[in-house]
Amino acid sequence: MEESPLHQFELHNWIPISFGGVDISINQAVVFMWIIVALASMVMVMAGSSRRLVPGKLQSLAEMMVEFIRNMILDTMGKEGMRFFPFVATLFLFILFSNYIGLIPGTYTVTSQIIVTAAFSFLVYGISLVIGFWLHGIKFLGILVPPGTPGWLVPLMIPIEIISQIARPVSLAVRLFANMTAGHVMLAVLFSLTIGGGLLIGWLPFVFTVAIYGLEFGIAFIQAYIFTILTCVYLGDAFHLHGHEEHAH
Repeated sequence: MEESPLHQFELHNWIPISFGGVDISINQAVVFMWIIVALASMVMVMAGSSRRLVPGKLQSLAEMMVEFIRNMILDTMGKEGMRFFPFVATLFLFILFSNYIGLIPGTYTVTSQIIVTAAFSFLVYGISLVIGFWLHGIKFLGILVPPGTPGWLVPLMIPIEIISQIARPVSLAVRLFANMTAGHVMLAVLFSLTIGGGLLIGWLPFVFTVAIYGLEFGIAFIQAYIFTILTCVYLGDAFHLHGHEEHAH
């Protein structure tokens, strides 16, 4: 009997724990989140502990990532957005390491769990709402009326914008979850066809497996980038209310 390609996403309790009737067992997703946090922290600490005028490979890689994240923040939020650099950088590195570690056979893709991506996306959107109301008060509701909207269109635009706002965290969570899940399912199907096809016709799905695997390397980075840049855009909207206020680098 062939194994379902969805089997790789099943969670199994490695250490069953129940507290007050609530299941807080440690499964493979929890363990891999610990590994991802430890690995990302170790890489950044090692890169920063041996800073040289002529950087080595690890220091160069870390500096490129820092500069990349810094530019994302400046382009979307301006200089005042740099106060969120630790949050944005942590989010980007966690998703990036999750996506890449999930590509290693035998590991687990944390970002293939909708509860994980939803937790991050609703956290991001919640922070943007808090910032918006904190900075602008009740005027932040002006985000529901795009600039230049004629007065007679306002009653129609407000419900549309409310739906658009609700869709933001949902689409942010589903996009990352769906992309990581779909890619791994496709690889599992192609790999099973390679094994099932044998030497005679198995080479064809094997070629596609290698090609899709290479494509997944690019998608892993792109999805981390999209999640992070949209995070910066949502936070930037909270700062600038649809760009009503000017911001500069």
